Amino acid sequence: MSWTTDNQKNLMLFSGRAHPELAQAVSDELGVKITPQTATDFANGEIFVRFEESVRGSDAFVLQSCPNPLNQWVMEALIMIDALKRGSAKRISVILPFYPYARQDKKHRGREPISARLIADLLKTAGADRIITVDLHTDQIQGFFDGPVDHMHALGQLAGYVREHYGTDNICVVSPDAGRVKVGEKWADALNGAPMAFVHKTRDPDVPNQIKANRVVGDVSGKTCVLIDDMIDTGGTIAGAVRVLKEAGAGDVIIATTHGVFSHPAAERLATCGAKEVIATDTLPIPEDKRFENLTVLSIAPLLAQTIQEVFENGSVTSLFNGSA
Repeated sequence: MSWTTDNQKNLMLFSGRAHPELAQAVSDELGVKITPQTATDFANGEIFVRFEESVRGSDAFVLQSCPNPLNQWVMEALIMIDALKRGSAKRISVILPFYPYARQDKKHRGREPISARLIADLLKTAGADRIITVDLHTDQIQGFFDGPVDHMHALGQLAGYVREHYGTDNICVVSPDAGRVKVGEKWADALNGAPMAFVHKTRDPDVPNQIKANRVVGDVSGKTCVLIDDMIDTGGTIAGAVRVLKEAGAGDVIIATTHGVFSHPAAERLATCGAKEVIATDTLPIPEDKRFENLTVLSIAPLLAQTIQEVFENGSVTSLFNGSA
């Protein structure tokens, strides 16, 4: 009797229930169907997941975004990973376009958690072999996970949109605080060496989601300012920064962000803060009640699909940055 082995890899795509539209867009880009599954909630809130096809030996990619209620979707992702591990998937890559708890990446004071590290530990314990994510709040989170982390950047899509619609002649890149100046430098390079400025701000560590923008450091007079941030939650910080820029003599202000969390009352604040346009990606679902007239949403699906393809084929993920990483 002779035995033959089939070493051909099998890419399988799985989607949590948090952002099915993004998963479908990634599926369309890849030309790979989303594996059918049963996912239900028991009356007490417990989550049950079962995949309808064999996953044995597969190269599994689990896509789960984490909007509100974030904890539910984190738990669902962990349960999906566990199901894949127990179903004998060969490799499990978890795609978290928006990494949950990323703002809790260090201790500011005593007796505080480092929740971003806890999430990494939970993913590893569940059975994740690799994490794919987009624009982490801080780069150090890559080191929290004991395995490969592909940290992708939406700069290419966002800066490309700004170049196409606003040009680069009179652009000034503005960081909302001194801590994001390094990201601002990458933006400046992507916009043909545009000048930079940043908004000096103060934060009360006892009051979440409350920051006071003080003054602009840099010359923004008469310039089209591109105000950048990795995420916008309630919108108070970024709306305050627009006001300070306008007071400093800025021309049009364009807000660019990767993660549109848009917790209440962000939509109202962003619509009325004086910004000409707010550009975000769809790493998180942005339902109709969070949308407003001057909002533009760009698809992150092509970047995620390309990343999945490179990981599956053992290619170079770095090549996708096009020099902007």
